[in-house]
Amino acid sequence: MAKKSKNYRAALEKLEEGKFYTANEAVGLARETGSKNFNSTVEVALKLGVDPRKADQMVRGTVILPHGTGKTARVIVFATGPAADAAIAAGADEVGGDDLIEKVAAGYTSFDAAVSTPELMGKVGRLGKVLGPRGLMPNPKTGTVTPDVAKAVNEIKGGKIEFRVDKHSNVHFIVGKAAFSAEQLEENIKAALDEINRSKPSSAKGRYIQKGTVTTTFGPGIPLDINAI
Repeated sequence: MAKKSKNYRAALEKLEEGKFYTANEAVGLARETGSKNFNSTVEVALKLGVDPRKADQMVRGTVILPHGTGKTARVIVFATGPAADAAIAAGADEVGGDDLIEKVAAGYTSFDAAVSTPELMGKVGRLGKVLGPRGLMPNPKTGTVTPDVAKAVNEIKGGKIEFRVDKHSNVHFIVGKAAFSAEQLEENIKAALDEINRSKPSSAKGRYIQKGTVTTTFGPGIPLDINAI
């Protein structure tokens, strides 16, 4: 097992054994226990009471965090003609048709999100092996396959995040940076949790959100009081 850093051990000592924290308490501790050397990313991990092997229990969606993520996302757009011009005007980092598709097919993945116009998805669909495993494949359900690519770019740049349950029934998502105020982090968490709750499959039985933690880069997990949430 890897040896934990001195900062990690010091942060761990601030946590009370067996205690579950409210969102407000958790983000306060996250800000205290983040790395002192850089602005740590704050993330939330949830264990959901769903069976992702069943198609009707797949939890996936998007939410625009009220205070953003603290990071400017790099967005590429598969588009041509007027849609490409609109994407460029909206601040897309790279825009193209066949040329960009070939670049990604060759292994280019230095971006955080990909958007496509519907008419190019026939070609973009062939990039599944490159984009799929990284969660970067454009999808109508997340608003990244759309004729209004400018709106999609603005939303992603403005703090829109995607969440998706993994094969172990866990959901992970960013809620900001340790430099955010506790109020900003708490509001971001609430917005994400509200959307995840709205995404509860009707076929899911029992407790939906079973466990949760707040973590920072290289910091310990802070257990959330799910009942309070």
